[in-house]
Amino acid sequence: MSRTLAYILVMFISTNLVRVLPLTLIRKPIQSPFIRSFLYYVPYVTLSVMTFPAILSVTQNPVAAAAAFVVGILAAWFGRSLFQVAILCCVTVFLLELVLV
Repeated sequence: MSRTLAYILVMFISTNLVRVLPLTLIRKPIQSPFIRSFLYYVPYVTLSVMTFPAILSVTQNPVAAAAAFVVGILAAWFGRSLFQVAILCCVTVFLLELVLV
């Protein structure tokens, strides 16, 4: 068996275990408010942990990245859609990169 095939097999098993084990082990609805709250916020935390480092390292100037981050937080706070937040952040980085570089 080649190494690549072995790697694919290990990844297949590990990702499927993560998906199948909860379905087979947990039969009743989860009653604990703590666990329900934890499971509710897991996708948001995961997305934040993956996105935040990219925000700070993708631009040529860290000031532009920080400014776009603040603009994105404010736009989301005031109810803008995801598309509008992304556009505002991109425009902020574009304009600050023109000015600062």
